[in-house]
Amino acid sequence: MKYIPTIGLEIHVELKTKTKMFCLCLNDSEEKRANRNICPVCTAQPGSLPVINKEAVKSVLRVGLALGSKLADFTEWDRKNYFYPDIPKGYQISQYKYPLVSGGNLKGVEITRVHLEEDTARSLHTAHDDGSLIDFNRAGVPLMELVTEPVIETAKQAGDFARELQLILRYIGVSEASMEKGQMRVEANISIRPEGQKEFGTKIEVKNLNSFRSVERAIEYELKRQEEAILRGEEIVQATHGWDEVKQVTFLQRKKESSHDYRYFPDPDLPKIYISQIEEFQNLTETIPELPEAKRNRYRDNYGIKDEDIESFVVDESLGSFFDRVVKLLGEDKDLIKLASNYVTSDLLGLRKNDLTAVLPTDKDFAELIKMIKAGELSSRAGKDILVELVNPDLVSISGVDMVKKIAEEKGLIQKHNEADLFEVVDKVIADNQKIFDDFKQGNEKVLQFLIGQGMKETKGSANPAVLAKLFTDKTK
Repeated sequence: MKYIPTIGLEIHVELKTKTKMFCLCLNDSEEKRANRNICPVCTAQPGSLPVINKEAVKSVLRVGLALGSKLADFTEWDRKNYFYPDIPKGYQISQYKYPLVSGGNLKGVEITRVHLEEDTARSLHTAHDDGSLIDFNRAGVPLMELVTEPVIETAKQAGDFARELQLILRYIGVSEASMEKGQMRVEANISIRPEGQKEFGTKIEVKNLNSFRSVERAIEYELKRQEEAILRGEEIVQATHGWDEVKQVTFLQRKKESSHDYRYFPDPDLPKIYISQIEEFQNLTETIPELPEAKRNRYRDNYGIKDEDIESFVVDESLGSFFDRVVKLLGEDKDLIKLASNYVTSDLLGLRKNDLTAVLPTDKDFAELIKMIKAGELSSRAGKDILVELVNPDLVSISGVDMVKKIAEEKGLIQKHNEADLFEVVDKVIADNQKIFDDFKQGNEKVLQFLIGQGMKETKGSANPAVLAKLFTDKTK
């Protein structure tokens, strides 16, 4: 029997605001010292009262706009009641019936809702298993939760959705959404059902997914585990599972609660909000920049560059911005733009990967380098050598001086097109490789590239390959 997977995601994201959700404590995910950014509100001291962080609300509304969702006009906060050591109040302030955002679509996946809540504290378990400690620095940090419809069918689709969401969050500046730092946490609700059955199977929620690879592997493992369990005649019981990164397996944590177990009710200490009555929440559409998919389409339609190059510019915003500035200097010449794209994604990225001190060259210098390569003033090899100089952080640009041409002249890299300048080079290559040249004279065309390569080596890449080819051919006559 064939089983149909059904997958839904719940994604929690810590928002990048100056202060916490309901108090004035610093929201600093980089703080390593325990219990530094705390106050009576976020540690739930008697008599303390919460105050809503307006910037956090604005951030979630902007996420809704980026996802094409419906923004609420009315919203309120609810108390989600449950006991856990890292919940100091014994409840979490969240949203239940009236989320800030509903609907929307990303990468073909329908979104149910996006709401705002406060993060929990962090439990730290001792190495000897003789107790646990609580760090309240994270308690009260603004936490956005996005819930998808259960329409995802594969692990790859789930991973692609999460990656694209991370990109959008970074583009609009509401969160760094680093999974390594716990700023973005993914949970997957996974079930299977026999083909032809309309009702969903019993779902398992998998937590502790702290990388996109873990998201995909946990889903693949759980789908296989559930199918094998059903084939053995076992019943799938709704529960929460963890993910063991070392063993690459899921494991039971606890029985899964339902919404009624949390006894939601409106928080009496927080006011209800009408979005249309708050001036700062108006005209938020104007704050949404060009989003990843729009950028992909622009690069594809306007420049015709390769999809893998496009993705490099989309994923790395600073690189994409650099490329956009260079394109403005290159004008409408698509051949120049494609050449620039190739040099950025292969040579420039390669230099930055191998040397962490390498910097981006100035827009003007890089554009000039591409123009000189395209015009035949520099060979491809010479262009690469000059690029090494341009990414050196110690390079000092001189005002009013064309640095690319200056470096090329100093290193003798300006390409030689004059035949008279290359006669001696050709004679030397022939003398050093007489047997190979004789083969060329006998009609072995394949060795011509070797001879040209030797000529380029002799001139440090400054010879024009076409001129060398002509001179070697002329010598056979």
